Amino acid sequence: QVQLVESGGGLVQPGGSLRLSCAASGSIFSINAMGWYRRAPGKQRELVADITSGGTTHYVDSVKGRFTISRDNAKNTVYLQMNSLKPEDTAVYYCHLRVIGAAYWGQGTQVTVSS
Repeated sequence: QVQLVESGGGLVQPGGSLRLSCAASGSIFSINAMGWYRRAPGKQRELVADITSGGTTHYVDSVKGRFTISRDNAKNTVYLQMNSLKPEDTAVYYCHLRVIGAAYWGQGTQVTVSS
């Protein structure tokens, strides 16, 4: 059984910052990648950023230069530092863990960017 526990969402003004955290626990072997997806109202879920076990990162174009993904392998935790937030970043953010033969999702955390 694998669990992903997310934290760090909330309400922030445009231009502000938030840091999301996701801690994985349970029977975890051979993590391929951890990352963050988001689903905005009326839109499809999209990959925001991910990071492989080797440290390679990938970002959707709309967040490049503003968001930074990082991970603590010893703690099986992934972070998403979000700076210069825009109203269009408003969404439910989901943590994602990919291992050999399986994938897991967090419960989601709401991020709202509004003045």
